[in-house]
Amino acid sequence: MSAQLMWVIVIVAVAVVIAAAAFFFARRRQSERLRQRFGPEYDRAVHETGTVATAEARLRAREARVERLNIRPLSSSDAARFSTAWREVQTHFVDDPSGAIVDADRLVGEVMHARGYPMSEFDQRVADISVDHPHVVVNYRAARDIARNHVRGQASTEDLRQAMVHYRALFTDLLQTEPQAATAPRAAVAGRSRS
Repeated sequence: MSAQLMWVIVIVAVAVVIAAAAFFFARRRQSERLRQRFGPEYDRAVHETGTVATAEARLRAREARVERLNIRPLSSSDAARFSTAWREVQTHFVDDPSGAIVDADRLVGEVMHARGYPMSEFDQRVADISVDHPHVVVNYRAARDIARNHVRGQASTEDLRQAMVHYRALFTDLLQTEPQAATAPRAAVAGRSRS
């Protein structure tokens, strides 16, 4: 084997190793970005799908879907109106816990709709919410589970109180406004919050 051929083989081998290392580090960086972005939802997706690659593909698909939506902050008047409505729902809980849970679910849906989230089936709503509100989406699932159990006669008043706590966590997170975002296009806001 000639010296020139040997050098070519060495250079190609080094290039392959560098390319593989770059690919590995890019995947690792992407995984870390998704883990930080989705928090507990990342672990849930990995557990549900059984593989990191499949979970990450689904999480990236969620991001892409939500990016195409017109998600916007609430106006200050809408935020004030929803806050007042929430206080009424909480007050209503004392006299009618069951009715208050229905009202809380409805009100959370109204806030989601006002923010621009499509009101499709529940699993799709959860997936959409998980992109920008990953730390409270678990609350939405838990509240919905309790509400379903209540319909079946399997939830106590304490369970209903816990559902209200879960709904309030999501409601509060959805209600927050970003003053700069009111005039900035979503893409600019998304770039700031997602980088």
